Amino acid sequence: MDMISPCERAMTPVGLDTSGADLVSMSPNATAVGPSGISPSTSTLLLLVCVLLAAWSRTVKTTVPGPSFCLGLGPLLSYLRFIWTGIGTASNYYSNKYGDIVRVWVDGEETLILSRASAVHHVLKNGHYTSRFGSKQGLACIGMYERGIIFNNNVSQWKKIRPYFNRALTGPGVQQTVDVCSSSTQTHLNDLDGLDQVDVLSFLRGTVVDISNRLFLDVPVNEKELMVKIQKYFDTWQTVLIKPDIYFKFGWIHKAHKAAAQELQDAIENLVEQKRKEMEQADKLDNINFAAELIFAQNHGELSAENVRQCVLEMVIAAPDTLSVSLFFMLLLLKQHPDVELQLLQEIDTVVGKRLQKGDLQKLKVLESFINESLRFHPVVDFTMRRALTDDIIEGYRVPKGTNIILNTGHMHRTEFFLKPNEFSLENFERNTPRRYFQPFGSGPRSCVGKHIAMVMMKSILVTLLSQYTVCPHEGLTLDRLPQTNNLSQQPVESHQEGEHLSMRFLSRHRKSCKTL
Repeated sequence: MDMISPCERAMTPVGLDTSGADLVSMSPNATAVGPSGISPSTSTLLLLVCVLLAAWSRTVKTTVPGPSFCLGLGPLLSYLRFIWTGIGTASNYYSNKYGDIVRVWVDGEETLILSRASAVHHVLKNGHYTSRFGSKQGLACIGMYERGIIFNNNVSQWKKIRPYFNRALTGPGVQQTVDVCSSSTQTHLNDLDGLDQVDVLSFLRGTVVDISNRLFLDVPVNEKELMVKIQKYFDTWQTVLIKPDIYFKFGWIHKAHKAAAQELQDAIENLVEQKRKEMEQADKLDNINFAAELIFAQNHGELSAENVRQCVLEMVIAAPDTLSVSLFFMLLLLKQHPDVELQLLQEIDTVVGKRLQKGDLQKLKVLESFINESLRFHPVVDFTMRRALTDDIIEGYRVPKGTNIILNTGHMHRTEFFLKPNEFSLENFERNTPRRYFQPFGSGPRSCVGKHIAMVMMKSILVTLLSQYTVCPHEGLTLDRLPQTNNLSQQPVESHQEGEHLSMRFLSRHRKSCKTL
């Protein structure tokens, strides 16, 4: 009985062993003809072919490394690991165990986990990997199925929508973005009830929600209510993304997830309607921002109302989900490395005057190295999900159309190129880093559209905060001791007991020392 699945056979590397055998046996008289019957040119050609086959065979691998099929038990166990521990945690487990190219199964579908730089680069740069994979019913539950940009697997629809995001995320002038980020950060600092027990995650999330609103929507919002709904939506997103179809057969489960997502969808729809009314009542529209352009597109029949709502929703949730948590991790890393903190503060004091200017950003080299090293060493999102739209070959392996791909960039950043891959060190960015070895935002046709503005936002927020305050976490609170989950992204555990432990003290910078709580 053949114990190897058809999919395993499909993933067999490209080789010439069988064709070599055909070459040897192609003539029925080959064994009867003596050496004298073969011309010198033919002998030379055969010898050359044999040498090439021998050299090629040295690189041939029988199957992609990974858990065995084992009568279907392998696919079941690997899928359960993804469901139980989270996508990020499971990907790191298999990469550590089997290497930089691994075959697993997600919901019965063959999935490659890639953390080799050349393989990751190959996928990112090619247009036939512009689709992502995920549960159709799960994505429909949260409004992402063939809508928006993040997990829209309708490639033609995605290509139609992406330009709106491109214009919005590159459209605002750098100085405007810097001014909005700085003023929003300062406003939220001024609004703190006290500096002894600051809920840093809430502070950062509130700041980035306000920045996103001011840049892309610009209507009055209740930040606290909106942040609660964003968190519910994100939790639902993580829960349903790779669940099997049978999971949604339980009506009460599907209804609960749908209701959690609907809360944010309704809130965003109300905000869009506010924006629409403001536009209708305005004598002149001086600022055509992201939401306004989408509303114009809807009025001209280019986008549906549901797509407009989903696009605005995704623009609003992107920063609280990723950028704010990235900044939280950076503040912890800064306190774990006081020498880096000293370099950073000296640079800020030297470069930045009373008001941060766009020209200052390029001069803040230590800050840029610090941000890059933080994103490399402990990224919030350490993988990306893709699906092959055509048959392909990656590193010698056949990849059939429809194969799921997980690009484990977090693991890649700790295994290739960098001088001290397993340490947090600014030395890792002392030399120019080729793009293929450092992919915090991805690259190619489906790279993160907000990567440039994200850097401006992180720099502006950090400069505004650190120029005034020294941030002091609780004693013993370090990244390696911080309870975290890693499903769709790495997130601190924010239970009631952990919540107080995550708070920090803000000390005015004129104080020369910082004692931990």
